[in-house]
Amino acid sequence: MSDLLLAIDNGTQSVRALVFDANGVLVARGRAAIDDYVVANPGWHEYDPERFWNKVCEACRQLWHERPELRARIAAVAVTTQRGTVINVDRNGKPLRPAITWLDQRKSPVVPEISPVMRVVFRVANAHKTVRYFQRESEANWLAACEPDVWNATHKFLLLSGYLNYRLTGEFVDSIGSQVGYLPFDFKGLGWAKPGDWKWQALRVTPEMLPALVAPSMTCGSVTARAADECGIAAGTPVIAAAADKACEVLGAGCTDPSVGCLSFGTTATINVASPRYVEASPLVPPYPGAIPQSYDIEVQVFRGYWMVSWFKEQFGVWGDELVSSVPPGAMGLMLQPYWSPGLKMPEAKGAIVGFGDVHTRAHVYRAILEGIAYALRDGKERIERRSGTPVKALRVCGGGSQSDAALQLTSDIFGLPASRPHVYETSGLGAAIDAAVGLKMHLDFGTAVAAMSRAERTFEPDSERRALYDALYRRVYQRMYARLRPLYAAIREITGYPAE
Repeated sequence: MSDLLLAIDNGTQSVRALVFDANGVLVARGRAAIDDYVVANPGWHEYDPERFWNKVCEACRQLWHERPELRARIAAVAVTTQRGTVINVDRNGKPLRPAITWLDQRKSPVVPEISPVMRVVFRVANAHKTVRYFQRESEANWLAACEPDVWNATHKFLLLSGYLNYRLTGEFVDSIGSQVGYLPFDFKGLGWAKPGDWKWQALRVTPEMLPALVAPSMTCGSVTARAADECGIAAGTPVIAAAADKACEVLGAGCTDPSVGCLSFGTTATINVASPRYVEASPLVPPYPGAIPQSYDIEVQVFRGYWMVSWFKEQFGVWGDELVSSVPPGAMGLMLQPYWSPGLKMPEAKGAIVGFGDVHTRAHVYRAILEGIAYALRDGKERIERRSGTPVKALRVCGGGSQSDAALQLTSDIFGLPASRPHVYETSGLGAAIDAAVGLKMHLDFGTAVAAMSRAERTFEPDSERRALYDALYRRVYQRMYARLRPLYAAIREITGYPAE
């Protein structure tokens, strides 16, 4: 009897093979850690694509070893991955070089020329800096400029999701919901950019280099005999399109209504709101494709958000709820601005901690980190609300940091909203499983599937006193920090050359 769904979740720190039933119960789990990324030069971040596939096979084989009876019950498999990781393959599907991951910070020294007419249009629209940022951040442009032999030999230029779908099915097919990166993708139209779109001028990519796209819940193909031999998934098993990990996380958390915000406490902390409408939280920064066809995820990121927790643990050797609870809300006035890495809208930004006094300990710093991330995400929520016109009334919290009761309580207090933890930690995998369930008609539609497969485990309500304290700190201090510090950041950048223009 084929009644279970296999989600392959290729994250940044591990690959998980997750088996769910039609009620969203996590039946079994296999995991293969990823701890051997290569940093050949400062700012680079690469990984052997073959090892990504080997990790998928390792996680699957662990499943079959521990629960051999499950293999015959897998009705379909769906893939969700880290976003923005790219892989060049030749005509035989063989990788030509290491994958450039989403954490890579290299910039292309040369970018393609855009027509004079479009340059004028962008300058009039005050979008010329955004377009140049897009061009310089593009891995395709860097490869064409710095490794022309590799680029000229490239048959397909794939995201990690497309590569894993290819390894499973032998077809160059990917999900619309996975297209997050510096590619000629039409985020509003949810497909490859049409001929004549400026992105084809801005990037070295040609249409022939890209995979075919299908909507989430549609079939990409079926598992080949070769893939079956390598990973143990039965040959012929349907491979259903899912979406990128954040989009699947939103779906798996049950955030299908624009009034429910999905917070992700992962390596990059985000707030997402699912929407049937195309809404840019920041001008010229598009929403991403959702895990439901013809939907969008309006997103604001805190790049390397909960990475700071890992940094703190490495530097101080301690972390956790007891440390948070040992100091009062507000961390005795210690305020953190979590801009550890600059971005498009704040290219000169840096992180800052202000308000130090002789009473402060590492516990205060740790609490300030969690509070600073929550302040930044609240700022993102308010930006989304202004642009969309829809108030966020409740939160679902996912990712590694969501397992901390203290983090969820202070988040609820800072937002002034109920914050719920989903019933399973693996919400990205659950979102992929929901796509598969709808694709197989295990559930009639997404509303039915989400109602059956996703639910809150525990809800944290805001405390009125703490809420008032945090609201005052947020409005009177946090919201003013960046404007006050920005001239100093610009001076640091001018003097030291970091971050680079």
